[in-house]
Amino acid sequence: MLRLGVALVLATGALCAACGGSASGGETGSVAGGSPADGTQAAGRGVRLVKVGDFSSPLYVTAPPGDRRRIFVVEQAGRIVVVRGGKRQSRPFLDIRSMVTAGGEQGLLSMAFAPDYAQSGRFYVYYTERSGEEAIWEYRRATEDRADPASARLVLRMADPEANHNGGLMIFGDDGLMYVGTGDGGGGDDQHGPRGNAQSLGSLLGKILRIDPRASGGRPYTVPSSNPFVGRAGARPEIYAYGLRNPWRFSFDRQTGDLAIADVGQDAVEEVDFVRKGRGRGANFGWRPWEGRSRNFDEPAPGAVFPVITHSHSSGFCSITGGYVVRDRTVPSLLGRYVYSDFCDGRIRAARLRAGRRTTGTPLNLPKVGAVSSFGEDAAGRVYVTSLDGPVYRLAAR
Repeated sequence: MLRLGVALVLATGALCAACGGSASGGETGSVAGGSPADGTQAAGRGVRLVKVGDFSSPLYVTAPPGDRRRIFVVEQAGRIVVVRGGKRQSRPFLDIRSMVTAGGEQGLLSMAFAPDYAQSGRFYVYYTERSGEEAIWEYRRATEDRADPASARLVLRMADPEANHNGGLMIFGDDGLMYVGTGDGGGGDDQHGPRGNAQSLGSLLGKILRIDPRASGGRPYTVPSSNPFVGRAGARPEIYAYGLRNPWRFSFDRQTGDLAIADVGQDAVEEVDFVRKGRGRGANFGWRPWEGRSRNFDEPAPGAVFPVITHSHSSGFCSITGGYVVRDRTVPSLLGRYVYSDFCDGRIRAARLRAGRRTTGTPLNLPKVGAVSSFGEDAAGRVYVTSLDGPVYRLAAR
């Protein structure tokens, strides 16, 4: 019933098995064969996985805006490692392991660079504090490859009743605002509160939030006046979309601004939700009354948006991991296709997403990736796959 929790907890015995290691130019596998109706597998012919390196329980990959030389790898225990020109830097960009509770679904879950990072040096981390609460902190860089640990400033802290379903991703949209994915707080059937957290507009949990994380007027962050529930009695104004169980990873299409959310399911179904640019504002993605397209509780879910992709646990899925629409022109065969995977299934799949229309991701004939924990995207639009076992790969042309 924990899904991503199950996935990560199953792997906790090996969380440090891949500590250390150096970057590598090695590669594995290539796509070949197949011609499904949407042409995805045939179009994927000529794609390979290039190994970037081995890390300690990597959970995310990103890069500063406009910086095509480096990627930053987020490690669950609380370190951020820089890879420059394919070479891993020996000294971490940031090490906050003493402040992070790690294991299971907890840990340093993601980082995000401010759109003006080149000038301001501001970046953000989302992690589980020693108290068990989830928090977003702002830091500033000290040098190009080092953060200033003393610059920490609390932006947002969220009470978290249980250790699982923490969400954990922050990304900036093309509007310059921060979008934050939060889980429903844990436990089976979103049991906290009369109708759970995800459907409650009075809770920050089970949501996509939208804020301006810069301090202003003595406040740690501000809420955009265009947020859908600003001014509604009893509603948290930070909420952008709701009705999510555990949106562990979500993304905006860097070309169109469309929003894809891989929402981790409960007992039966994993799902990908998809809406066109701006249509996520105020959207209700259905949890807990709905799991996928099936009724889970006989409760209202006003205007529920149903997923475009679903996968059942009976077919080997357990914890879906999104996912980007590929816009990397060096991999033309996957242009415009959304790539994603699952912690248990391990196959990288691709699909064309269309709002309101169901589809199924086609497995690419790449080797399975064990314990897929995340996808990432760098400043050039190149897409990465991380394994909790340690490896980080990049999708590249054959």
